[in-house]
Amino acid sequence: MLSEGYLHSFRANLVKAVIELRRYLPNTISMIVTFYAIFLFLLLGIRFVGGEADLGSAVRHVLVANGFWFLLMMGVNSMGWELSNEALRGTLEQLYLGTVPAWLILLFRMVATLLIDLALLVGLMALSMLTARTWLTVDVGALAALLPPTLLAVMGLAYLVAGLTLVYKQVGSMLQMTQFVLMAISYVPLAQAPLLELAPAAKGIDMVRRVLADGVSLASFTAADWASLWVSGAVYLALGFVAFKLFERRAMRLGLLGHY
Repeated sequence: MLSEGYLHSFRANLVKAVIELRRYLPNTISMIVTFYAIFLFLLLGIRFVGGEADLGSAVRHVLVANGFWFLLMMGVNSMGWELSNEALRGTLEQLYLGTVPAWLILLFRMVATLLIDLALLVGLMALSMLTARTWLTVDVGALAALLPPTLLAVMGLAYLVAGLTLVYKQVGSMLQMTQFVLMAISYVPLAQAPLLELAPAAKGIDMVRRVLADGVSLASFTAADWASLWVSGAVYLALGFVAFKLFERRAMRLGLLGHY
């Protein structure tokens, strides 16, 4: 019965995400246009300063990086936006009155958002590739193997942002600053900055980039690559979740859930 309740909660939050996507259609369209416009500007920059010899490779790398930047921004900020909206509507405390824990509801909402974002991203990537007349090596099996551990770190960062939002409410400026950090993680290859491997999701993005942009197969990755990918994801998820619970406890102790 408990699992049915969790399934119902996930389904309800998925429907909620779809309804909000349609309800706030201008916002959705603006988000899509912004993503496409950023890619066009980057494409123009590559064609202006890049050489014809490595143009195709550079465009493929930008395609992957732009897609991950979009995914990281939406994923990392999703829980914080949800809590901020709940606080403004005066319904934040109600999240803690149900049988499903608040942290699990936030996870369901994030997964629902990521599923929708991935669907949007597929269309945007197809449009971007058509515009650039450059095509990635789409390996569905490799993506299925690499995306889950990569997104674990994203979930950890999302829990951290959610915890900060519970206590400090307004974290919009901080989220804007994180966009530049996420951009660096998405765009800079580990071959140029090896220490970036310690950053959340950086290893997974680099491995996906090598598969989609360079045509590398999964078999070429070593055991150390997979260990780094999974350990990094698990550590960032654990740290983010612990930080969220600490901030949540502080918010409850200060009585910040019931009043904005």
